[in-house]
Amino acid sequence: MEGRAKIRNVSVSPRKARLVADLVRNQYVDDALNQLLFTHKAAAPIIHKLIQSAIANVQYQEPGVEVADLYVKEIRVDEGITRKWIRPRARGMANRILRRRSHITVVVDEETDNDGE
Repeated sequence: MEGRAKIRNVSVSPRKARLVADLVRNQYVDDALNQLLFTHKAAAPIIHKLIQSAIANVQYQEPGVEVADLYVKEIRVDEGITRKWIRPRARGMANRILRRRSHITVVVDEETDNDGE
């Protein structure tokens, strides 16, 4: 049984969020949550909360599932909307400011013991 959770337009750039997402991909959820707890990146608490939400969604769908058997099956960071504005500079020039946002999707699944049969 798989559970998913997603957040849209979170104010972290996708490039920085992918660094954190690569740390926890294909790990057990206990190991992933511990890894995120000690990661000093802006996206770490967001992904930590998102994994907890995906675990809660699995437990709601199937109450007898063991949390120790769950692993992060898929974690995807997509580009969201970008806020653009102009900042005045010296000698009449202007700089473009891009405030990037991202959409993050987490899928957790229960690990099975069968060998592809």
